[in-house]
Amino acid sequence: MDKLSTVGIGDQVYLTEGGEEFGAVREVERATNEIVIYVENAGDFTVSAEAIHSAHDGKVILDRSRLDERLSRAIARAHEREEPGL
Repeated sequence: MDKLSTVGIGDQVYLTEGGEEFGAVREVERATNEIVIYVENAGDFTVSAEAIHSAHDGKVILDRSRLDERLSRAIARAHEREEPGL
């Protein structure tokens, strides 16, 4: 089964199972074997299916070691502007 077969638009994106979500899937591009994800406070990023560790139950878990530096930095800053308790 290919990695994109269980990925859907709106799925939440994580770095670890049970971790904090940092974005959501905007597009699934089967022709190019990629997904487009929106990262909170940073915008859209294109991610190769090779960087997907797993996908199930509306969740996409990425493999941190396969992400480019720009995306890794965006993920680290995803929740900076949030106000606790809101």
